[in-house]
Amino acid sequence: MIPELGHFALILALMLAVLLAVVPMAGVVRRDLTLQHSAGALSAGLFVFLLLSYACLTQAFLQDDFSVAYVANNSNALLPWYYKVSAVWGAHEGSFLLWTLIMGGWTLAVALRSEALPTAMLARVLSVMGALTVGFILFLLMTSNPFERVLPVAAAEGADLNPQLQDFGLIVHPPMLYTGYVGFSVAFAFAIAALLSGRLDAAWARWSRPWTNLAWAFLSVGIALGSWWAYYELGWGGWWFWDAVENASFMPWLVGTALIHSLAVTEKRGVFKSWTVLLAIAAFSLSLLGAFIVRSGVLTSVHAFAVDPERGMFILVFLLLVVGSALALYALRAPVMRAEARYEGLSREVMLLANNIVLVVSMAAVLLGTLYPLVYESLTGGGKISVGPPYFNAVFVPLMVLLLLIMAPAPLARWKRTSAAQLMRSLGKVALASVALGVVLPLMVTGALEFWPVLSVMLGAWISLALLADALERVRNKQGLSAKLRGLTKLGAGYGGMVLAHLGVAVTALGIALTTTYSSERDVRLTPGESVTLGPRTYLFEGVAPLEGPNYVADQGTVRVFQNGQPIAVLHPEKRRYLARQMVMTEADIDPGFFRDLYVALGEPLGEGAWALRVHDKPFVRWVWFGGVLMMFGGLMAAFDRRYRRLKLRDQAALAGALAS
Repeated sequence: MIPELGHFALILALMLAVLLAVVPMAGVVRRDLTLQHSAGALSAGLFVFLLLSYACLTQAFLQDDFSVAYVANNSNALLPWYYKVSAVWGAHEGSFLLWTLIMGGWTLAVALRSEALPTAMLARVLSVMGALTVGFILFLLMTSNPFERVLPVAAAEGADLNPQLQDFGLIVHPPMLYTGYVGFSVAFAFAIAALLSGRLDAAWARWSRPWTNLAWAFLSVGIALGSWWAYYELGWGGWWFWDAVENASFMPWLVGTALIHSLAVTEKRGVFKSWTVLLAIAAFSLSLLGAFIVRSGVLTSVHAFAVDPERGMFILVFLLLVVGSALALYALRAPVMRAEARYEGLSREVMLLANNIVLVVSMAAVLLGTLYPLVYESLTGGGKISVGPPYFNAVFVPLMVLLLLIMAPAPLARWKRTSAAQLMRSLGKVALASVALGVVLPLMVTGALEFWPVLSVMLGAWISLALLADALERVRNKQGLSAKLRGLTKLGAGYGGMVLAHLGVAVTALGIALTTTYSSERDVRLTPGESVTLGPRTYLFEGVAPLEGPNYVADQGTVRVFQNGQPIAVLHPEKRRYLARQMVMTEADIDPGFFRDLYVALGEPLGEGAWALRVHDKPFVRWVWFGGVLMMFGGLMAAFDRRYRRLKLRDQAALAGALAS
């Protein structure tokens, strides 16, 4: 009965989504305020029924209702309850129901937190989001119904959740990632609503910015969590390998990063309007493309759901409809998106335009490398080709170096015009200090100079010191330390968020360069009592003992780590065999640290008590994800800047008049 209730709630949600797509928009056309105001109630009803549907599926998992096919294929009676909850989104059908629920949550959030918007503008935004939700729910009901029954005979135990997904990473990574993915629908909806109104100005950009910052923050931490999860769960010690599904989340992040900077220029100076709208369309379109890559089965990935191509065809058609209609509207409205403001030289507008170009070119390079194997296979009638890390590193890394170089002068540049002499005064000492730190720090720590560590420390210092110089410049007229500190606190949450996000990028880039250069590993054969030395540390293998888990049995190794003769860690890597699927999984054990990780994975038994072990020393690897956390907090901080909650009356009146005309 519970699954039927969930299915019925999903059908009711579809009806409400159709009403949300049609009724408020009709109210705008007819200038009927009653119909326009219905958008809020319809958004609330849509979210409630999506939540009810999702709760019913969760209850089916918790009750081990194996008469539901999705539960039978992705759960087991012995599965711990917290993995049963996360198993709801552990495969295709449930994960897309979560996607749709998050879409409903964003829609309701916009309805509740946009009271300052003119009614017609809000009605348009929510109608666009309702239309998108119609497509998502239709996809669930027509191709991916998670409530289908296995009758008359149900499974006795359930096939179990994929052992790779029985991990804390599944609990936190997909919800964060989907929140970021789907969040770009808000920026898309604002852009379409502004195009429909025929007027794009500073007010539109100001309304869109906090929602875009929120989506970007969630996507940033979602990508970081995915990297961290792959690092410790797959047992290979890497944090990124340019997989198609990794790229699917990275591409909208790159365009979303360009979008939040372009929105700032549109709000402040009224320029880049057409470019900003195009980026908003592209960011959400790339999110849909990511859904197609993950769920169509056209590209192979360890992360992909690899479902049947018919589902991929539905998403592809939906993607073409969304993108095609958005671009058609964009083309119709292009003549009204002219900017009157002017800028020149080394102005902040130019710096941010350069930032946008590098980010979009980077996205295009990743897109080409991701889709080229698919295009090649189609053109050659089945020929296979792979595009791996050598291509991505050769193309992407130089672009990121250029981006990091641009990041430092951008905050220091002024709007409209900045002279070269002015920038030199601000950045001269920063440049000298950055070069000095880039040479001195690696030399002090390692006793040697290598290109990438030196360059990464230089660039990290270049960005960080430029931010410090900018902050000091803003309070230089304040007398006394306390006055300067008070002045810094008054710069606003938006400024503080920018600083945190830029520092996060610098920390991540530094972590990537240092861990790539200085990491070391060894694959060894050890019997109990034997040891291996890696760097300054010795790893003593004490043997393996049996271990019984809730739904698996394991061989658990014990490895003691010594440095300078002193014990510093005890690691327990495991080789698990999951009972339901009879799958064998490697569970690495890690001694984490801010400056290094000690990482041991247990391989196969080699006879006579010997085992294969993989030992890693991973310096600075945590900085890769710590930078992602800083970016997330920066995005959240900027999104909650107080000025976004104080819509200027002249903007509201101006746009209301335009919408009414």
